[in-house]
Amino acid sequence: MGLAPRLDLRQTQSLTMTPQLQQAIKLLALSNLEIETFIGEALESNPLLEAGDLRSEAPVAAPDAPDEPRPEPTADELILRGQGEADAPLDIDPTALDRDRDTGDWGAAGSAGAEGPDIGERGGDGPTLAQHLETQVGAASDDARLVFIARHLINLLDEAGYLHTSLREVAEDLDVPLARVEEALAVVQTLDPTGVGARTLAECLALQAREADRYDPCMARLIENLELVSRGEFARLKRMCEVDDEDFADMLAELRGYDPKPGLRFGGGESAPVVPDVLVTGDAERGWDIALNQATLPRLVLNRSYYVELRSCCADKLSRGWLGEKLADARALVKALDQRQKTILKVASEIVRQQEGFFRRGVSQLKPLTLRTVAEAIGMHESTVSRVTSNKYLTCKRGTFELKYFFTSGIASTDGEGAVSAETVKAEIRALCDAESPDDILSDDKLVELLRAKGFDLARRTVAKYREAIGIGSSVQRRRQKRLARVA
Repeated sequence: MGLAPRLDLRQTQSLTMTPQLQQAIKLLALSNLEIETFIGEALESNPLLEAGDLRSEAPVAAPDAPDEPRPEPTADELILRGQGEADAPLDIDPTALDRDRDTGDWGAAGSAGAEGPDIGERGGDGPTLAQHLETQVGAASDDARLVFIARHLINLLDEAGYLHTSLREVAEDLDVPLARVEEALAVVQTLDPTGVGARTLAECLALQAREADRYDPCMARLIENLELVSRGEFARLKRMCEVDDEDFADMLAELRGYDPKPGLRFGGGESAPVVPDVLVTGDAERGWDIALNQATLPRLVLNRSYYVELRSCCADKLSRGWLGEKLADARALVKALDQRQKTILKVASEIVRQQEGFFRRGVSQLKPLTLRTVAEAIGMHESTVSRVTSNKYLTCKRGTFELKYFFTSGIASTDGEGAVSAETVKAEIRALCDAESPDDILSDDKLVELLRAKGFDLARRTVAKYREAIGIGSSVQRRRQKRLARVA
């Protein structure tokens, strides 16, 4: 083989991350409220952009040719509606950026999204209580529907961490049994900081006492009589708690060391409530009306007359180049915003179609759903769907939920034909345990066999986790409880 130098012609393909594409990807991951901040910065840096008149209704595209501007209107407004055909959604190849699909974090390769503030950071410097709890609740239970309800309860907590909405009202709003809401509240009350999710001061202090392993009968009676503590009736309290002076002093010091308002240690106490990006109205019979929230949609004005005025004053090549660059930036931003709205609407519409049971009958009808399922149904990349569902909220008659809430895990069936919700499996475990007799308690291995016979393919450790998650004890505990119940 010769070693002489030579020229070779090779054809390769590569993806170039243009600034316009980076901007489009960044906008796709932001909520409508975050878009407002982004547009505010764009208005400051680009003299050809103006804030639109909220009363205007006519959507107008950006100019097609910079050399032939249309001078007739003084300003043309682009109203980005949620209604209509999403004929040009934005779809990004997943190889374009290095990104974590689950968390929505952006990698250094794209450098997009890092500048977009989190939706809950508007009210304070640090994370809000809701944000802090959200990072924990997913790992607190393997029951996707229980976590769903727990997230809803988190959104109902006040700034101090208390829940003032009745559980029965929550159960009616979500169309779930009251017992399920009680289970979800128990999950919330296991989160940090200890004491959140309490409905009264006594409950808040009791949760902290249990965490400190100090909730004995004496401390329980002290907490149950906080009004006597406030009135200083210590002699009476000592008699009620059946303790001496030294023990009572220790109990009182312990009680005063607890935080009566655990949620206030987090930021965002004055933050605005979550504003939905997608509105869902109607019903299954008349059809679902899915629209973007026009109250928070960004509106931009491209001032053509000002462009004409500036262009007439640009005598040198450098000035004309600067003006052309600003016009190109304005057009690219308008196009990216338009694509963003259409993409969000398309993804949200598919989510509603896939989870119609939830919108008709409540959280009990949530079915297993993955990002890939939605992506394949609408012909997009899975990473695009992940970006769209990050920091976006949907409101319907059942409340306001993050789009990612509608993606629930499932259990593979033994016949290989699809999956069933984890909630369905837990219901089967509960039914099997409820039907067992004190003399024939089912072990976890036996539960695995019976579940597989019903079409659920689970490992023993999964069955054990699900059993514990719904409050069912081990076989030894259940045998003891049922024998005691039989004797009683």
